Amino acid sequence: QVQLVESGGGSVQAGGSLRLSCAASGYTYSSNCMGWFRQAPGKEREGVAVIYTGGGSTYYADSVKGRFTISQDNAKNTVYLQMNSLKPEDTAMYYCAAESPTCGSWYPDYNYWGQGTQVTVSS
Repeated sequence: QVQLVESGGGSVQAGGSLRLSCAASGYTYSSNCMGWFRQAPGKEREGVAVIYTGGGSTYYADSVKGRFTISQDNAKNTVYLQMNSLKPEDTAMYYCAAESPTCGSWYPDYNYWGQGTQVTVSS
């Protein structure tokens, strides 16, 4: 059974930092795609960052480039999202996702999802 367990969300002031973690189990972690998505109330789920665990190539949404970094620890089957210079508009539920044939930012392409972790940024 595939499990993606997120952690690290919380509340911070604008300009602050958070690091999200996503631990994967029951799933072929290597040479696959894992991503972070977010969904704010009333908005569609959007891709934030994606990583190909086989080679480390990454994708970032324009809105987070230069502020967020996605990384991996293959020994722990874990993907991280380091979020710096947070803005109020980053407030959302953040979800970890895994296994996509495209390794892109379109959320319907992903087969497995975590339960989500809330990130709230106050001004």
